Amino acid sequence: MTTILGIETSCDETSAAVVVDGVHVRSNIVASQVDLHAKYGGVVPEIAARAHIERLDAVIEEAMAVAAVTKTDIDAIAVTNRPGLVGALLIGVTAAKTLSWVWGKPLVAVDHIRAHAYSPAIGLEEPPWPAVGLIVSGGHTSLFLIHSPTSIELLGATTDDAAGEAFDKVATILGLGYPGGPLIEKIAREGDPKAIDFPRTMALRNDRSLHRSRAVKLTDSLDFSFSGVKTAVLYHVHGHGRVSGGLEKLSSPQIADIAASFQQAVIDVLVRKTMLAVARTGVRTVVLGGGVAANKALRSALEAACVERRLNFHAAKMAYCTDNAAMIAALGYHQLKAGVIAGLDVDAYASAL
Repeated sequence: MTTILGIETSCDETSAAVVVDGVHVRSNIVASQVDLHAKYGGVVPEIAARAHIERLDAVIEEAMAVAAVTKTDIDAIAVTNRPGLVGALLIGVTAAKTLSWVWGKPLVAVDHIRAHAYSPAIGLEEPPWPAVGLIVSGGHTSLFLIHSPTSIELLGATTDDAAGEAFDKVATILGLGYPGGPLIEKIAREGDPKAIDFPRTMALRNDRSLHRSRAVKLTDSLDFSFSGVKTAVLYHVHGHGRVSGGLEKLSSPQIADIAASFQQAVIDVLVRKTMLAVARTGVRTVVLGGGVAANKALRSALEAACVERRLNFHAAKMAYCTDNAAMIAALGYHQLKAGVIAGLDVDAYASAL
């Protein structure tokens, strides 16, 4: 039995968790900062870093208390060191380094996005690999071919606005507030997803898909772009080329229709490209993770596509969709087993591996 203490401070959640053998979560404490950033309409890096400093010690103590463990029970410390807000990341990395040195425990540096890719496996009796992993969050929308927890291949990624970022921006356009994802999802339930035919951007120039063939058609790209649909919503609301003046003319049902149609456009792209990745790789399992994976319409649509094709489907549990330390500790366990240990000189990085 191997017990990992995980620490996550990549953005605006301060989290610590205790996980055993990569699948059994003994505790997962998350201190959200939504209330601190809501009035600014997005995350303010300086405020996020300060809140991590103020909250992290108490969050770690609570995670260990809930798990009923002491430092002698901890076998290693796993911490997010990329990607994210560097100032925020440094708070967690510094804390993890300190505990590693004082307690004499190994230190494991974890990529936040790869942890999201692993998160659907938490709690499963059997590992779901190999699988195509769709990771959808505020800053990243990525497709991976996951051979194992420590062997993961990027198939496609965001070229401009990630899906979660587009949700936040469209929520702002519609005057709904922050964070945008849950607000769009809520109001979309009252609207018609077929009311407006927003664009589905499928073709992109930079095709990473397996790097196997130059003959892959442009329309078969596995990269993502959501700036077009965001702009289409902006112009639909205010008029072509305009960025203001139209919202007050819309009724509540019209706003709901816009939200539902926008959400459906994004989901259609995510599902189609995931199924394309399945066809391209030949795997029979799909996993879904990341903050936007909490969107029930997306979960249902992707599951339905998998059922239609007789594929296995696993979505991360709701508790492990948004940023959390359980997924960091869980992936950290597998990195520890593989001998991927970090030194006390490990740094924080804004970009992913």
